[in-house]
Amino acid sequence: MRYRELHDELTSGVVSKETPRRALRLLEDVAAGRSPIRAVRHPLGFVCLPVERGGARGVCVHLWSGDLPSADNTTSEVHCHSWDLVSYVLYGQVRNVLVGVTDREAGATHRVLEVVSSGGVDDIHPTRRTVTYTEGAAGVYRTGEVYTLPAGVFHRSVIPEGIDTATIALGDGRPGAADLSLGPLGTRRHRVTRERCDDEETARAARLAADHLART
Repeated sequence: MRYRELHDELTSGVVSKETPRRALRLLEDVAAGRSPIRAVRHPLGFVCLPVERGGARGVCVHLWSGDLPSADNTTSEVHCHSWDLVSYVLYGQVRNVLVGVTDREAGATHRVLEVVSSGGVDDIHPTRRTVTYTEGAAGVYRTGEVYTLPAGVFHRSVIPEGIDTATIALGDGRPGAADLSLGPLGTRRHRVTRERCDDEETARAARLAADHLART
């Protein structure tokens, strides 16, 4: 699964049945140990299978399941990317909630944090910005649907309780944009190391996803 061909298809308005089939073959290869892909527990609550990385662009498969262990989150679910997102729902459901952020000093509830990632390590830097936020429009996306989100838009992704979900996520970095998250006002600078799954955990996550996708 390559970025350019996936991007062209997912943004064309018509996604062929071959796309989930390719994803299924990938998941089966990972589950059987035929792929070098190693899963990572993401602080936002999903397991990430990094499929392709090339410069500012990348392809990942994101998995949400109560049967998979999740990493701790030291900030909050509200964040924005430094990259433009195109996401295709392989199975399950994603509720993407847009968030409006208002800068203020008096009465602020959160601090804006910059997240600088490199080599599986997130350096989290508190900025001077203190804000309040309100949740706005929410889009609900189900199996076979595509949604996009430009860099710099604050949001949070909600997976309904008890509904296993998987997406193909494409990212294209935007020059000058930053990865940001909202956190408590007193958040201090700290570092988080992404939790890499071992071979057994990776295979289990991929098998779980492959079984769900095969039934879809």
